[in-house]
Amino acid sequence: MKRTLFTFGIVFLLAACGQTQPVNIPTKTSDKPAPNEAVADFSEGCFWHAEIVFQSLVGVRDAVSGYAGGTDKHPDYEKVCSGTTGHAETVQVYYDPAKISYATLVAAFFASMDPTELNRQGPDEGTQYRSIAFYRNDQEKKIIDDEIARISARYPRKIVTQEVPFTTFYAAEDYHQEYIKNHPDNPYVAHVSIPDWLEFKKDYQKTFNFK
Repeated sequence: MKRTLFTFGIVFLLAACGQTQPVNIPTKTSDKPAPNEAVADFSEGCFWHAEIVFQSLVGVRDAVSGYAGGTDKHPDYEKVCSGTTGHAETVQVYYDPAKISYATLVAAFFASMDPTELNRQGPDEGTQYRSIAFYRNDQEKKIIDDEIARISARYPRKIVTQEVPFTTFYAAEDYHQEYIKNHPDNPYVAHVSIPDWLEFKKDYQKTFNFK
């Protein structure tokens, strides 16, 4: 988001940012994992956006913003933004499999972004914004493969989302966590993140179980 924040700040400097209607932004429900909780990791551009997408789904306790898919063992926001670490902005999703399946999370992942955009999502450009579906076993990989096959006909271009075996996730800095809830008046949040999320909820209200 760093490259686009200045642009949006200028574009909306004279706009009435405060006119955005109040929105109930979903946040994590607890800091304590449940005994039978499962974990999944997804990259779909800005992790602020991905965080509220998954946290809005019934069965998801938390989506932690962070970095994955690269080689640097000590990534931070500045280094990841430089595009030199190989990492993508990622969310680690903590969910209850009794309430929401991994297949549903994968479907929500593909539905909430454009899987045909290479090394970008919306206004955000760079390898750190590429889309990745991480998998922990063969069953999860098959679910991802099946979803790609199911939705491919919808798009005029090839789906370029990467399928990557999960290795390591690095949580992002504290100020990135629950960023949209804590900074609703940020120009990028008010004019990109929240509208995109609201459109996702509107388009898929009959497909997914939202909080």
